[in-house]
Amino acid sequence: MTDFDAFDRILTARHSCRAFLPDPVAQDVVHDIVTAAQKVPSWCNAQPWHLTITAGDATENFRQALYAHALSTPPQPDIEWPKGYPGVYNERRRACGFQLYDAVGIEKGDRPASAKQMMENYHFFGAPHVAIVTSPADLGAYGGVDCGGFVAAFTLAAQAKGLGSIAQAAIAAHAPMVRDHFDLPADRLVLCAISFGYADTTHPANGFRTDRADTTDVIDWRTT
Repeated sequence: MTDFDAFDRILTARHSCRAFLPDPVAQDVVHDIVTAAQKVPSWCNAQPWHLTITAGDATENFRQALYAHALSTPPQPDIEWPKGYPGVYNERRRACGFQLYDAVGIEKGDRPASAKQMMENYHFFGAPHVAIVTSPADLGAYGGVDCGGFVAAFTLAAQAKGLGSIAQAAIAAHAPMVRDHFDLPADRLVLCAISFGYADTTHPANGFRTDRADTTDVIDWRTT
């Protein structure tokens, strides 16, 4: 198997895990994942990402506090939410949502059930660990771009280590609460979280896979 084949196999196997086993991940495994992910490029090699990673009681305390907060408080993200999902972007978004609802037995139009499923974001889908990803506010959008590369690498490294993971913008919707809970510096933006652990492969929420656009949809070749 070539390096490319191995890389493509990991990319294909990775998916957003929405049900985890309670088993904790050893710290040396997490260290290996972060060490590998940090090899991604960043502007001027700034490496703006910083992680606050929970385990054990810290995960449970955060899970309970964030869930209660999300039930009663409107979103307050550090970075403005998308203004909308026009055209094909909304089609892809809706297709993903319908696949999830179909997998877990939620009928189309059942808003209470879909809202309950959405709130599972704040249970971290049962994950034993959550990594809060922050970036210096002074780096603005470009710090966020660099951190996006790190998040992708983290999820791929986790897959290569036999773990499941899911990047969650939903947690960043409550940035002030997250910042207060972990006493994070005021000059760092809460970008997202990565919930991770060992996937519950028997759970129906992990039984579907999203499609990807054809390369003809994302490449415009210019030869002259």
